[in-house]
Amino acid sequence: MADFASTFQDIASDSGDPDADWSLPGWIYTDPEFHQLEIERIIRPSWQIVCHDSDLAQPGQWRRIDYVGESVIVVRGEDGTIRAFANVCRHRAMRLVEGEAGCARKFVCPYHAWTYENDGRLTGVPMKSDYPSLDMRDHGLAPVALEVWHGFVFVRLGDAGFPSVAEMMAPFEDEIAPYRFAQMRCVSDLRVRDRALNWKNLGDNYSDNLHIPVAHDGLSRLFGKSYEIAAHGWADRLKGDLVDRPSDNFWEAFYQKHLPAVPHLPAAAQRRWLYYKLWPNMAFDIYADQIDFMQWIPTGPTTCVLREMVYALPDTRREMKLARYANWRINRVVNREDTWLIERVQQGMASRTYGAGPIGRSEVCLRSFAHKIRTLIPQARLHHAPARGWSHT
Repeated sequence: MADFASTFQDIASDSGDPDADWSLPGWIYTDPEFHQLEIERIIRPSWQIVCHDSDLAQPGQWRRIDYVGESVIVVRGEDGTIRAFANVCRHRAMRLVEGEAGCARKFVCPYHAWTYENDGRLTGVPMKSDYPSLDMRDHGLAPVALEVWHGFVFVRLGDAGFPSVAEMMAPFEDEIAPYRFAQMRCVSDLRVRDRALNWKNLGDNYSDNLHIPVAHDGLSRLFGKSYEIAAHGWADRLKGDLVDRPSDNFWEAFYQKHLPAVPHLPAAAQRRWLYYKLWPNMAFDIYADQIDFMQWIPTGPTTCVLREMVYALPDTRREMKLARYANWRINRVVNREDTWLIERVQQGMASRTYGAGPIGRSEVCLRSFAHKIRTLIPQARLHHAPARGWSHT
């Protein structure tokens, strides 16, 4: 990635891109060689959300995320500091923990009982004298880069110069501050769902504005003509404001009528659905009643895994509980509609008749994303797949 580091400041804008009026080509949504380059140049160096720091409330509490062949533990140490480590024993590469979450004052390898503190230090080696050249100070758990932003915990596997989460979200600090992210707590278990989709297809759909009035009747009833999108460099902002006209759908009308006021939010946020998509594969859905996070992690050229979790401020009001349930009912329909769409887009991407499609000037988020991909992997400018082995030439 060193060859690309000098270009990162220019990636955020598609100004001057000769291919700006074209979408990404279909072949890069199925090609194994392109997939491998994406892992190295895009996914490994990018921030990935793991949890909220309230999920690590006590020393020893840990969360785990596995992606692109790596397993990462995020843990709160005895000193209160949150750290991230590779879930790999330094002796014989055994995984130290299983499952999504747990609590451990020490990590004891289940293979040979090497023992690590929750700050990563190696402090126990059975038959230590059998390893005369071992310096325990050099064999602590391998650290992984970590960032905590407004209470949310992120990790990344490499450093290629991509901006931090705080830098990506800097243009929106004033807008998000009233939501009090740092004080939120998890209100729904982590949901992990496999999808037979290239990860980019899921992300493209998230930022696509033109399909809303065509494919989402419910969102059209809720938002009217208020839905809008904007690309801000490394993050997209999307929003829709609930209209006053009651929907003819039961749960939509229920939500419109019974969503309670949230005193600490400004008037404009009370009935606004706000969305942020962060480079390259994460999103926050922000409502007055709760927020969701999503990320779509590639597992293969035509597969990915969708991770979702819901957070909210503590609120015991019955009407808030019902509003959150109505929100879920509404978005369950939206998700089903989107899944139907993008599964068929993925199938179409495999057709040899499809190269690249025209992209409208209003599709600013898709244009921004495509420009970044083309800059990082220039072969994405080719409308049709090159001969096999192209990534090695």
